[in-house]
Amino acid sequence: MKHRYLPMTEQDRQEMMETVGIQSMEELFIDIPQSVRYQGTMPMSEALDEYALLRHMKELADRNANFDTHASFLGAGIYDHHIPVVINHVISRSEFYTAYTPYQPEISQGELQAIFEFQSYICELTGMKVANASMYDGATAFAEAAVLAAGATKRKKLIVSRTVHPEARQVLATSAGAWGLEVVEIDYKDGVTDQAKLADAIDADTAAVLVQSPNFFGAIEDLGAIEPLIHAVKGLLVVSANPLALGVLETPGKLGADIVVGDAQPLGIPASLGGPTCGFFAVAEPLMRRMPGRIVGQTVDRNGKRGFVLTLQAREQHIRREKATSNICSNQALLALCASVYLSVMGKEGMREVGELNIRKSHYAAGKLGKLTGAAPAFTAPFFNEFVLKLPEGSSVSEINSKLVKEGYLGGYDLGRDYPELAGHMLVAVTEKRSKSEIDQFASVLEGCL
Repeated sequence: MKHRYLPMTEQDRQEMMETVGIQSMEELFIDIPQSVRYQGTMPMSEALDEYALLRHMKELADRNANFDTHASFLGAGIYDHHIPVVINHVISRSEFYTAYTPYQPEISQGELQAIFEFQSYICELTGMKVANASMYDGATAFAEAAVLAAGATKRKKLIVSRTVHPEARQVLATSAGAWGLEVVEIDYKDGVTDQAKLADAIDADTAAVLVQSPNFFGAIEDLGAIEPLIHAVKGLLVVSANPLALGVLETPGKLGADIVVGDAQPLGIPASLGGPTCGFFAVAEPLMRRMPGRIVGQTVDRNGKRGFVLTLQAREQHIRREKATSNICSNQALLALCASVYLSVMGKEGMREVGELNIRKSHYAAGKLGKLTGAAPAFTAPFFNEFVLKLPEGSSVSEINSKLVKEGYLGGYDLGRDYPELAGHMLVAVTEKRSKSEIDQFASVLEGCL
């Protein structure tokens, strides 16, 4: 056997060829004409042994700029937050790591309880009555919320703020097109939704207003002012929230939201080159039976012992296709467990402390960066841990970020990629992990790049 880590011997190969009735591997491709087949040897290196391959792959991986090698000021949906070491210990246990969908509750009580705890945490964070077992990510949860609102109100018009994450709006547009829904985008003013334009756009055909708070610019939306505008026409208010910010901000539920969604990545889930993450989805009680995905419920067995079961599974696999509310096929149970362990470890006081650290450090950074030559804060709206920095006229954010990487920093997001009017603007994220010295050094290096 040439490569011991490949689980096939020459004898295995011969036995398989005998079974399918061929003399050589070449016969497997006999139906492909020689004229369209690659002739000769592919231009690649020779096969490597196991040790050499591991060294080669590590060398490739080491070329990446990551949170261990660079101080990150990049957010825009994926953040460099502290991840308690206990999280990896718990999720690496085989009973969680290998668990898939707990269809058989009698042998899946541990997994079901973990999901139930996640649901409970999300309800407490958001101020809502019911949460599901999780979604793929925040963007798909956002789109599913819009579809739910349209079905519940029997209306076709959706109003979404341009301050919502651009990728979430793209997913929404795709879903809306499939369902024949109209999407109307409302512009922003000073970093938050323009409420005058929002009020003008809302009418009796509006199914829902969809906003994000803190929004894509990091600014905090005035949900209390938006809520009466949509409820006056009996539409629904959908809020996408940063769960970490909910440790210090009033819950969307108390501010009148009907549906609250978001991405749980800030709650102990690694960035992992952009995913996977875990979406959460919570609703007011009247909308419970319209939720996508599934819910884990608490019950008792015949002996009165506490137990858990899957309930309200509203996808097409479980009920008639035309009655299904969603085609979401899997919850992110393992990553939901990350979030549950994080929330359990941090507790209420810990969540508040982390939230306050994010606020204080980001505001310190905003003050520091706003004093750089030619730079200034773009908006004055209150923000959580991200803010928009206007760079000197003619600056290229991408070129500046290339220079910053060489100096050991991951710079902020180039807003010109999604907002043409914000070319030369950088979205800067500052989490609890950034120290005062890192912020000061980043400001010094950034000024040298301007």
